[in-house]
Amino acid sequence: MYDILIKNGRVIDGSGTPWFYGDIAVSGGKIVKISRPIRETAWRIIDVRGNIVCPGFIDIHSHSDLALLVNPLAESKVRQGVTLEVGGNCGHSPAPVTDRWEEDLKRELKINYGLKLQWRGFGEFLDIIQTRGISVNYASLVGHEAVRKCVLGYRNTRPSAEDLHKMGDMVSNAMKQGAFGISTGLIYPPGSYADTDEIIFLAGIAGNCGGYYATHMRDEGDHLLEAVKEAVLIGERAGIPVQISHHKAVGKPNWGKVKDSLALMEEARERGIDVTCDQYPYTAASTNLSSIIPDRFHDGGSGELIRKLKDPQIRKELKKEITREQLNKGGWAVIFISSVGCSKNKWLEGKNLEEIGKALSKDPCDAALELIIEEKDRVEMIRFGMDEGDIRCVMKHRLTMIGSDGSARANYGVLGTGKPHPRSYGTFARVLGRYVREEKVLTLEEAVKKMTGLPAWRLGIKDRGLLKEGNWADITVFDPGKIEDTATYFEPHRYARGILYVIVNGRLVIDEGEHTGELSGMVLRKNQKRVQII
Repeated sequence: MYDILIKNGRVIDGSGTPWFYGDIAVSGGKIVKISRPIRETAWRIIDVRGNIVCPGFIDIHSHSDLALLVNPLAESKVRQGVTLEVGGNCGHSPAPVTDRWEEDLKRELKINYGLKLQWRGFGEFLDIIQTRGISVNYASLVGHEAVRKCVLGYRNTRPSAEDLHKMGDMVSNAMKQGAFGISTGLIYPPGSYADTDEIIFLAGIAGNCGGYYATHMRDEGDHLLEAVKEAVLIGERAGIPVQISHHKAVGKPNWGKVKDSLALMEEARERGIDVTCDQYPYTAASTNLSSIIPDRFHDGGSGELIRKLKDPQIRKELKKEITREQLNKGGWAVIFISSVGCSKNKWLEGKNLEEIGKALSKDPCDAALELIIEEKDRVEMIRFGMDEGDIRCVMKHRLTMIGSDGSARANYGVLGTGKPHPRSYGTFARVLGRYVREEKVLTLEEAVKKMTGLPAWRLGIKDRGLLKEGNWADITVFDPGKIEDTATYFEPHRYARGILYVIVNGRLVIDEGEHTGELSGMVLRKNQKRVQII
């Protein structure tokens, strides 16, 4: 008597091999038998009638760290088939924490999520998530920015030898406590203040502990190729595998460069440097509005930035520089406000800065800077700038995995506010619906591998990501003819369609398309050797 028996499915095992008809039996949280037919019975028999049965999707680039504390159901992710969220990306991890940035984190938790800070160490944060319970599995990287803020705060300065070793000890401790590697966000101050040698030193520590290096590179536009070369250099000098995050080329003059950047990755692999990348399938990015402001003005943190923005002389210099830069990136109409904190500014959500400038009778740059001041640097934006042809090119490449670069959300509560990027709701369904079924950029087997077996290999997890007897039963069942993303930039809080069942560690979390409320997810900690599948 099995716990769950899935019958008559078209099985895609996550390795890239062709699908086959088969039944899958689950007991004790594990896959115990894959065969056709399985004649024994089970407490729950699910006849999937020729739909696709595959490993649960692994979101290799997620920002769900704090969202899982707000709403452990992970609605927007599990409803598109995700069973494992990988957090701590782009240099941002909620831990470790020291006095240097504790107050800022407390303020963020309270204002954005209504949470209290209850941890300081990396392992403590993982413990809290596991204790509260989650519907998906969770793994995390340690963020370079978090480590730097712990030691240096928000200062634009080079660390002393003592400072660097303090940071190294924090990375080492995080790795011992379960981190899967280290991440950087080299366009975000104070992470952007680090030079290459600093990153090599810290990445080397993570690499010695068996981790990988995920990087939001210094540039994804005019200097894309130089940024890829830096990422490769860090991997080579630190002796660590490299994951280039959300790979893309931003700005029309840079469209087409991804062919050269992908070639650089292949060349690096020929030299023995393990480099791969991930991608979300949209032509717009999303981040904080203050990222339009050059790095040097961020020295000292948000409070100091706002003081500078109020200084007429600095404002004049800054406005000229930002305006020139933004004209090169498509003007103000490509930037949409996705989230604000003040109720009186809610009308701005979903509108672009050109529209907002006209409505307020202000220059769009002035409108943006004044909004940053009024909202105390808590404004999120969506910015268009990528080419659809580049998306297909990157997606087809053998080194590319799929990652949302979004957080788990819901169409209710705190996580249902604003107009966030639709990638949080639709990434995996969009790949399977638009790019597999409609445009045939990938086969089903290729797409599933990029969402399962390949990211599991990058993480070094041997017992997930593949449908294999003895592996954990993280399983997604979807209708290949109906799966699609429904979230849009203007109506983003819409769940994906076509996901029929999602099993996490042997328990049904999505049953006939509906969330069961199960909190069967686990916090995963780095403790396994890497396996090779590419």
